[in-house]
Amino acid sequence: MEFDANRPYRLHERVALRPEPFGALAYHYDNRRLNFLRAPELVTLVESLGEHCSVREAFESAGLDDRRWPSFERALASLAASDFLVAV
Repeated sequence: MEFDANRPYRLHERVALRPEPFGALAYHYDNRRLNFLRAPELVTLVESLGEHCSVREAFESAGLDDRRWPSFERALASLAASDFLVAV
């Protein structure tokens, strides 16, 4: 399924986030993949996705500058493609 920012997503239940100075390390226990979340704002966004009706709503709630949305959307699409995020 293609990533759609108008849909709700959440962090996969088998993914753990470990805080780091640059953001966080994300580890998927099922596929053993490791991902780097290279911005603290991205970590906050990923952690809060499940509380929102869509990714775009999460962007607005996080107070992200509209100009940064495309880069965050690409990052989330990559996480979804690796099964770190799941559509709700």
